[in-house]
This record gives sequence, structure tokens and C-alpha cells, in this order.
Amino acid sequence: MTQNRQQTITETLTRAFSPDYLEVIDESGRHAGHAGARPEGQTHYRVKISAQHFDALGRVAQHRAVMDALESEFRSGLHALAIEVLPHGEVIRPQVEQPEA
Repeated sequence: MTQNRQQTITETLTRAFSPDYLEVIDESGRHAGHAGARPEGQTHYRVKISAQHFDALGRVAQHRAVMDALESEFRSGLHALAIEVLPHGEVIRPQVEQPEA
């Protein structure tokens, strides 16, 4: 069985940057019918990452580092990647909607 792109992106970025936080979100369904979208999906992703590696880099260099690490994914069908580099060392918790009282 082949590995899905979300798993590959997660593993690649983990190896490259040893992040203390990493979230890879498949947003392909939101882009159905748009340029670069494929019926099977796995073309549009959002990455939220926090790693010490990015501390000394400006925003463009941070994004370039992520894009470079995922070069083979872009060559094999990844079309779009939204990148959010989060401050290293801050506690990051997923947002959870609270039920109405």
C-alpha cells in the first residue's frame, strides 16, 4: 500500500526540522474544480510548524526551507502549500470549540 501525501509531508518535515509542533492539513477538498486540483485529491495542503531551525530566518527564508524540503512532493503532484511558521518555544494548543452553555 502506498503512503498518502499527508504522511509523507509529515515525515519529511519531521526529518528536516525536528519540529516541536507540526500540523499537516489536507485542504484538497476545498479546492475541487480549481487549477491544480485532481479528482483523487492530495494536491492542496496547509502546514503549521514550529522549530528552532526557523528562529534565525526571515519569513521568506522560512518558507523557502519548507518548500525545498518538499521539492519531491511538488514534482509528484503537490500543487499548493500554505505555510504557517509559528514561534518556537511557545505552547501551542489546537483550538477546540466549546459547547454553548
